[in-house]
Amino acid sequence: MADRAYLSIGEVLSLLKEEFPDITISKIRFLESQGLLDPERTPSGYRKFYEADVERLRWILQQQRENFLPLKVIKGRLGVEEAAVPFEDEPEPVTAAPASSPSPSRQESRPAPPAPRAERPPEPQRERRPDPRPDPRPEPRQEPRVVPPRPSAPPRVERTTPPPPPPAAVPAAHADGADNYTLDELSVAADLPVDRLAELEKYGLLVGRKVGGSTYYDEQALHIAKVAAGFLRFGVEARHLRMYKNAADREAGFFEQIVMPMLKQRNPEARRQAIDTLSQLGQLGGQLRVAMLREALRQYTSGL
Repeated sequence: MADRAYLSIGEVLSLLKEEFPDITISKIRFLESQGLLDPERTPSGYRKFYEADVERLRWILQQQRENFLPLKVIKGRLGVEEAAVPFEDEPEPVTAAPASSPSPSRQESRPAPPAPRAERPPEPQRERRPDPRPDPRPEPRQEPRVVPPRPSAPPRVERTTPPPPPPAAVPAAHADGADNYTLDELSVAADLPVDRLAELEKYGLLVGRKVGGSTYYDEQALHIAKVAAGFLRFGVEARHLRMYKNAADREAGFFEQIVMPMLKQRNPEARRQAIDTLSQLGQLGGQLRVAMLREALRQYTSGL
């Protein structure tokens, strides 16, 4: 924080990327949407992360990575949720009434047994003949009634469940904008000046998506910007990279002619077959480009 007292979201990403390689701008925004972060905003809407905000974010990421704590537990420890609201997966505390507590005073407070009735005068006994047949029924035994003690309410224990397994990896082409970057954020993430990004966009190498008057870039755009930054280190500028864009457009048009009959069938199975065919053609095209490039440069690399 040299020139100002706060960092932008892209600068926070660069600061924590080495310690937490899985962190992305979309993850920081998600933690903010869940109420774990609350950075200030500039008048134009950009986030301002002060030192306390960065340390709070670092602590949250450490709890997720080292202790596998879910967001509910992290919220509770940060004091975001109110203490009176229990978690959904925990039992409600049970408060036993004083009269029902298993203590010696309970037996003393029981009502006394009713007084025995007055005995009737004995009736004259009639002479009864003994029954010579034995009674097959056994004489019932009267067991003393034992009342088990009522268990006390179990203490409330905070349970921490491990996070669910991560979802299966999704190709960047199918991520559908999982991570969106503004132009400034893309510049920080790709380590490429804004004016260089503007040149890439001018020559059609970089494509943004306009939403509500602002332009956002996805992971594919970030990948292209990083590759362009690598070329720039050798003095190759955006106007030199346009030949790759032209070659890719011609190759895409050729593949389109191959899969178009499948797409015209308008059924899910044919569409899946077309996507699978495009994937295989793309791999074969990449292998052929590498092989042909090696062949063209063999005169320079044969002695190495």
